[in-house]
Amino acid sequence: MKYIVLVGDGMADYPIPELGNKTPLEVANTPNMDMVAKKGVVGMVETIPENLPPGSDVANLSVMGYDPNLFYTGRGPLEAGSMGIKVDKDDVVYRCNIVNVQDGIMVDYSAGHISSEEAKELIDALNENLSNDEIKFYAGVSYRHIMVYKGGSDSLDCTPPHDITDKEYETYFPKGCGQDFIKELMEKSKQILESHPINKKRISEGKRSGNMIWLWGQGYAPNMPKFKEKYGLIGSVISAVDLIKGIGFYAGLNIINVPGATGYLDTNYLGKAEYALNSLNERDFVIVHVEAPDEASHAGDIRSKIKAIEDFDEKVVGTILSEMEKSGREYMLLVLPDHLTPISVKTHVHGEIPYAVCGTNIKSNGIDRFCEAVAKLSSLKFTQGHELLPYLIKQF
Repeated sequence: MKYIVLVGDGMADYPIPELGNKTPLEVANTPNMDMVAKKGVVGMVETIPENLPPGSDVANLSVMGYDPNLFYTGRGPLEAGSMGIKVDKDDVVYRCNIVNVQDGIMVDYSAGHISSEEAKELIDALNENLSNDEIKFYAGVSYRHIMVYKGGSDSLDCTPPHDITDKEYETYFPKGCGQDFIKELMEKSKQILESHPINKKRISEGKRSGNMIWLWGQGYAPNMPKFKEKYGLIGSVISAVDLIKGIGFYAGLNIINVPGATGYLDTNYLGKAEYALNSLNERDFVIVHVEAPDEASHAGDIRSKIKAIEDFDEKVVGTILSEMEKSGREYMLLVLPDHLTPISVKTHVHGEIPYAVCGTNIKSNGIDRFCEAVAKLSSLKFTQGHELLPYLIKQF
């Protein structure tokens, strides 16, 4: 049996007046996800416990069958794991966004989706000016980077920058034990980055500069059981996002890097599907994560979100579903968002999301569409999101 999980990050949404009070999933043309629903069963699942922040880190731990109340320590250490950064047990690891701020306002949490090459030069400048025996910066992908604070505290209350777009950022500076030191680092970064040649060049090209860092998502390295120990399966993870790769790293999954996978609207959807299928020739499980719908949601871009959902459906779900059907192999295919990212609020929120699963020996429960409104009609509900995958693996 081959087990496949396809995650369209942030696909779920609230009804939108501009769409006739329908969601992007309802409006989008998604024949392949609808086929998964028609062939199999549809239900609702809560991937984020009410007591934890509504982030992709918590949600994707649940999707992979790990109870986030037991294993979630913070976003930063998960991303550090995917990057191969050595983290000691007393190190606090922060997610370090390169952002754009103007006149006291958080304008862009991604600095205009700055390229990885440009961002690396900015991270190098931060290391030259701010690193020491306690602090070290590590370049990641696009605007997503890491700061390791040796002997630091993880008790600060930090706000994700994508939660404060168009708001006065100083109001959301970290609060708690050690807040002054972290705030000072962020303010010093602004002095260093604003005059950097990379940012002068971006401004001359009409692009947003990466003129400050934003620190958040801090925590210690988690101690998680391996996926093989939990399920008896050898698997792989495919994503452009370090966070998802990090969960895979700690779970002992093989991390597959796909050329052209960007974590944005221009990602290599088809390549992800093809690499996933190839991995199933040697492994039993694969999870494919696509970030694009979530990025469109954070930008409040309805049309881009619909397009991202349709690309995910056609190029990822369609390619994999068709090949598994033709192959004659026994399989289980689960499709779902990881969480809600409503266009109206431009950030992640708690709540139920739809899922659909089809495959060998899975009988239809009579639902033929994949969207929030229809899935709510199903009696198949999981209030503990981390129980969904182990249930399906055991059942099928």
